[in-house]
Amino acid sequence: MASVNKVILVGNLGRDPETRYTTGGDAVTNIRVATTDTWKDKNGEKQEKTEWHTVVFFGRQAEIAGEYLKKGNKVYIEGRLQTRSWDDKQTNQKKYMTEVVAGTMVLLGGRGEGGGGGEGGGGTRGSANHFDQSTPEAEPAAATSPITDEDIPF
Repeated sequence: MASVNKVILVGNLGRDPETRYTTGGDAVTNIRVATTDTWKDKNGEKQEKTEWHTVVFFGRQAEIAGEYLKKGNKVYIEGRLQTRSWDDKQTNQKKYMTEVVAGTMVLLGGRGEGGGGGEGGGGTRGSANHFDQSTPEAEPAAATSPITDEDIPF
């Protein structure tokens, strides 16, 4: 039986993208995307829970994300989960981080719309910018340079 590793996120950027380059010159961009679930509890009061997701882009898509995405933008991301590990030099413990490796990115909302707040159905198709990287090349960051303390977000 085949397996599936697919993530779909629609949320807002919590901060501006961070783009860096590997020693081989390939772009790597990280973003943080917030998704919020709302519901009413048994007393009828509105409850909210926000989850934060780390998303990483590689290559040309990383350059596009770094150039066009801004804090507050509403974005649609398709990708896959990836967990990486490293040894913490200060505590000598193994640390883990799970992130979404983006394959497809759609910037929802038109130009100049920060969070796209007035959109009823999650964005209008006519104003969405679609960037697809459905057949990504090998991940250059893992192959060309080791992860350093600057790469770790916490």
